[in-house]
Amino acid sequence: MLLSVGIVLFSLVIGLLIIVGGMIRVTENQLGQRLMTIARTVAQIPLVQESIQEPDGWRQINPTAHKLRVVNDVTYIVVLNMERVRYSDPLDERIGTVFEDAAVEEAYSEHSYLQKVKGDMGTALRAYVPIMDEQHQQVGVVLVGRVMPGTWEVMKSERGNIALTLILSLLVGVWGSYLLARHIKKQMLDLEPEQIARILVERTATFHAMHEGVIAIDNREHITIFNDRAKQIFGIEGDVLGKSIRSVLPDTRLPEVLELRQNFTNTELHVGNALLWSNRFLIKVEDKIVGALAIFQDRTEVARMAEELTGVKEFVGALRVQNHEHMNKLHTIAGLLQLNQYDKALAYLFEINEEQEELTSFLTTRIMDENLSGLLIGKVSRGKELGIRVVIDRMSHLEKFPPYMDHHNFVLILGNLIENAFDSLEQCERADKEITISIEQDEEVCSILVEDNGIGMDEETREKMLERGFSTKSRANRGLGLHLVHQLVRKGRGELVCHSRPGAGASFMITFPMKEVDE
Repeated sequence: MLLSVGIVLFSLVIGLLIIVGGMIRVTENQLGQRLMTIARTVAQIPLVQESIQEPDGWRQINPTAHKLRVVNDVTYIVVLNMERVRYSDPLDERIGTVFEDAAVEEAYSEHSYLQKVKGDMGTALRAYVPIMDEQHQQVGVVLVGRVMPGTWEVMKSERGNIALTLILSLLVGVWGSYLLARHIKKQMLDLEPEQIARILVERTATFHAMHEGVIAIDNREHITIFNDRAKQIFGIEGDVLGKSIRSVLPDTRLPEVLELRQNFTNTELHVGNALLWSNRFLIKVEDKIVGALAIFQDRTEVARMAEELTGVKEFVGALRVQNHEHMNKLHTIAGLLQLNQYDKALAYLFEINEEQEELTSFLTTRIMDENLSGLLIGKVSRGKELGIRVVIDRMSHLEKFPPYMDHHNFVLILGNLIENAFDSLEQCERADKEITISIEQDEEVCSILVEDNGIGMDEETREKMLERGFSTKSRANRGLGLHLVHQLVRKGRGELVCHSRPGAGASFMITFPMKEVDE
């Protein structure tokens, strides 16, 4: 408020100087017009025109000039003949003397003009007018001057108007400053500017020191906070404050918080190649939504470690199954040898060796990823242990992964879909339990198909199957597999289609575009 009042006072002083300057100019113009009128009047008096040509003409001219000087309130009226001899002057002792000021030169060329000069009495304004006789011949010069009023005199003459203007302006300025200061203070939560600056600096330092990524946007989806950890997670460089969040990170899903006007907590997101655990909240000020805030935790490394551990468990399980299967096969071969069925034992040995080599050779040549091949071999072996036939379509092939996807994503998708099929078939009394797996790819799409002939799903289960935590089993840690698959499908800009009926099994078809597209 003090600053505002000071600015108002300073503005008033500047305004006062401008007003006084304008008044001085107006006064000078008016005075100049009046002096010029008086000079012309004196020059046109017949007595002056006739007496100026006589040696003792000053006797008639000087009294007349003195009366006109007093009546018109001017400082002096000087009448000069063509030899510049004074015929009138405020000081009688100067009459008859020569006027030596060079400023009068132009007046002897029949020119009328105004001139500002400095003298003993101060700055004066003079009017020079030539005196012309009846034959229009110049016979002398009239010089009328008046000392100009000072600044204080001008202000004193208009003191009433100036005082009224200053008082009203000051009252309005102070009252307006008070209202403005109170309004700004209210908007700034009763904080002083230095307090706000300190809070901003401390808040910014706190955000950048956090281990979690923090991003905030306003109602127009422009970034207001983007800390260093968030830049590190998403690989962003440079200053992004003020930019649209969609142009910087299209898949943060932060704008949907504003669109849906609700919070999202403990949500798993895939942004780029990063696996994130996010909490997204609305920012409200006095129950008005002003933006949205997202806090991200990077779980990519944790997820990869978990996948590796899961893969190890899968391979350990597969080895255990294969060991059990090989023991059974060895017992069969040993029995045939004891029965002296040497030809059958040899044929059986060739049969199981050819079957294993055929599957391994097929996966090696058609599926160009060792992780995926190992997963499929493990699932085939696990199916044999469970009495479930796992069939891999021999038309399957995979040369490269779709955009936004990698072998971790495909292992998770196939692993979860196949495990769900195992669970479905374990609850089924069918004798010919079977799972069919197909992976196909061309230039446009990559598709994954997992079918089983298990218990199937009703309409209600199909509608809820992708929800986090939903499961038809009562065991703990269920309801995550299909939810995770759904998240990965969204990450790859893909589509998941499920067909199922109770008692008729289930079919999951997932397609991914092989070219980058908008989400």
